[in-house]
Amino acid sequence: MAKNDRFEKVYTQGALNVIEIWVDKETGVNYIFHQSGYAGGMTPLLDRDGKPVISPIVNR
Repeated sequence: MAKNDRFEKVYTQGALNVIEIWVDKETGVNYIFHQSGYAGGMTPLLDRDGKPVISPIVNR
């Protein structure tokens, strides 16, 4: 895998207040990223039981 190919952006919303969902293609773990102006942060996306949301991994 190339340097920038591990994560894939699967969802984006907004311009000034940005919300994105990224998927780690090696583990399938989903991350939510929120940016407001110059501040931002990323954390694992959790389901209602507090467990990380994991997408199926497609072998390429």
